[in-house]
Amino acid sequence: MDITALAKKAQAMSAEAFARIEEIAEYNTRRVADAFRECRITLNHFAPSTGYGYDDVGRDKLDALYAAAFGCEDALVRPNIINGTHALCLMLKGILPQSGGKLLSITGAPYDTLTETIGTMEASGRLTFTQVPFTGTPDEGYIEAVKTAIAEIKPHVVYIQRSKGYGDRVTLSNLDIRRLTFLAKSILPGVIVALDNCYGEFCEAGEPFGSAPDGFTGERAALLPLDCEEAPCDVAAGSLIKNPGGGIAPCGGYIAGRHDLVEQVAEELTVPGIGREAGCNPDGWRLYFQGFFLAPHTVSQALKTSVFAANLLTLAGFEASPKGDEPRCDIIQTIRFGDPKPLISFCRGIQSFSPVDSHLTCEPWAMPGYTSEVIMAAGAFVQGSSIELSCDAPIREPYLLYLQGGLTYESGKYAITQAVANAIQ
Repeated sequence: MDITALAKKAQAMSAEAFARIEEIAEYNTRRVADAFRECRITLNHFAPSTGYGYDDVGRDKLDALYAAAFGCEDALVRPNIINGTHALCLMLKGILPQSGGKLLSITGAPYDTLTETIGTMEASGRLTFTQVPFTGTPDEGYIEAVKTAIAEIKPHVVYIQRSKGYGDRVTLSNLDIRRLTFLAKSILPGVIVALDNCYGEFCEAGEPFGSAPDGFTGERAALLPLDCEEAPCDVAAGSLIKNPGGGIAPCGGYIAGRHDLVEQVAEELTVPGIGREAGCNPDGWRLYFQGFFLAPHTVSQALKTSVFAANLLTLAGFEASPKGDEPRCDIIQTIRFGDPKPLISFCRGIQSFSPVDSHLTCEPWAMPGYTSEVIMAAGAFVQGSSIELSCDAPIREPYLLYLQGGLTYESGKYAITQAVANAIQ
C-alpha cells in the first residue's frame, strides 16, 4: 500500500466532517469567551496561594467560570483531584447516602478502575450496585430495560457513562443524556442523575446540563431510540488532563452541576465544615484558566485527528468506530484490529512519532486497576494526558484499540500516518 496516497485520500474524505467540527468549535469558543467576560477574569486570579488557601480568589473564580461556561449552577475545579476516576469517586461518595445507597448504572459496567471503587463501597455496605446492559447500539429493548430497572430498584442515583470506555458500544450524545435524564425523572422524580463526562466536553455544541443551545444550527446527534422531552443531568465529573484542560492544565479534575450536590462533593474532597473554603495552589491558576480558554479549539484538533484516523485506517483495511462521516460525541476513536500484532505495531508507531519519549518502545503490562494487560502509547507533555495524542488497548479479543487526542491536527495526522504504515508492514 502507498501510505502517502492513502493519507491524501483520507484527508479529502474528511472535509465535510472537518467543517462540522469547526462550526462546533466556533460556537463553543464563543461560549467560553463569554463566560470569561461574564466572570470578569483578571491577572489577579492567576496568583498562587499557600497554607490553608483562605480567600483564594483564583480558585473561587475558576469554579464560577466552569459553571458559567457549562451552563450549570456550580462547579468544583481542583488540581488535587488526581484523575478522572478520582473525580467520579468523589462525585458518587458525595451524593450517595452514607449507608444503604442504591446506585444504578444504565450504561452497563463502568470503567475497570471505577468498578474496583464501587466494589469496595459495596463490600462496606455503603451501596448496592445494579447495571442495565449496554452494548453496541441499543434498541427499544434497552429503553424498556432502563424503565423497568428504575421503577423496580428505585435507586438514589442513576449513573450514566457518556463514553464507551474499553467497550464496543456507542458514545452518548448530549441529546441522549438529556433525554435519559428526563426518562429517569419521569419514573422516579427525586432520583439524582450523575454523569461521567470524561472525553466528551466541547465535542458538541453545549453540554448535558441544559437544553439545546440557542443560535446553533448544526446537527444534534441522537443515537438512542428515545424521543421525549429533555432535562439537565444533576451532576457530572471529568478530568482536566482530558478535554477541559486544553492540553495546558498540568493536573486536576472537576465536578459540576446542582449547587447542593457540588457542595456535598466539596465536603467529601476535604472535610465536613470546611468543604471548598480551603485548599491552596502554590503554583497559581494561570494554566487552568488558559487551558480552559483554549479547550474548544484543542478539542476540535483532537476530533479532526480522530476523523482522519478513522478514514485512513478504514482505507488500510481495519474497522473504525465511529466511521469518518459519523457524528462524534467524544474524542475517542476505536479501531478493531482483530489481532494483537498490528495493534501493538500501531501503538509503537504512535510512540515513535510523539514529541516526548519517542525513543522508547511501548510494551503490554499489568496496569493497576485493569483486569487485562494494557498497552499504551503516550508521548505527552503532561503524563497521562488524553487530549494529547495517545492510544491504549487491553490485550484481549477482539483487540480493540482506543485512540484519542491531538494538540494539533497537523502533528496528529503525521503520527497516525506513520503508525498505520507501521501496522500494515
